[in-house]
Amino acid sequence: MFKKIMLLSLLSISSMYLVTKANAGNSMVHHTSISVNDWEKSLNFYDQTFKELGYKRVMTFDFEQDGKKIYVAGYGDEGRPAFWICNEGNQDEQVGNARGVHFGFLAPSVEAIQNWYKKCLELGGKDNGKPGPRPEYHPGYYGAFIIDPDGWRIEACLHDYKK
Repeated sequence: MFKKIMLLSLLSISSMYLVTKANAGNSMVHHTSISVNDWEKSLNFYDQTFKELGYKRVMTFDFEQDGKKIYVAGYGDEGRPAFWICNEGNQDEQVGNARGVHFGFLAPSVEAIQNWYKKCLELGGKDNGKPGPRPEYHPGYYGAFIIDPDGWRIEACLHDYKK
């Protein structure tokens, strides 16, 4: 039971764990998680859109806690999940309604970002910034911005864009 409680703590949006580069490769953020309202719709959305960026669902499990079924999925590459979705979370938090929260996912190419953006729109995401260079962020920055079906702000980006 303690492990399940700890897992739910880890899967709360308020539980973003930062680690050093030495522990996480090229990233400062080790993993993060969000709660979703419609488990099946969100699972389909992230399964299909992450595929465009070269990521996949690497872990899925469920368990029962306090008479309620908890569903969890982790996305990433090389078998290591870095982005989690769960049908539960802190009950006093609203899903998709956290001021300033935004998740950026690295993409392998401009084409991948464009394909990701189109797929997100096809699956119910809303435009929050069309694909394009963002030189105001830094030279070589290219990104696209979406609001997912639950209202979470997500982005696909790369740092070495050249015209």
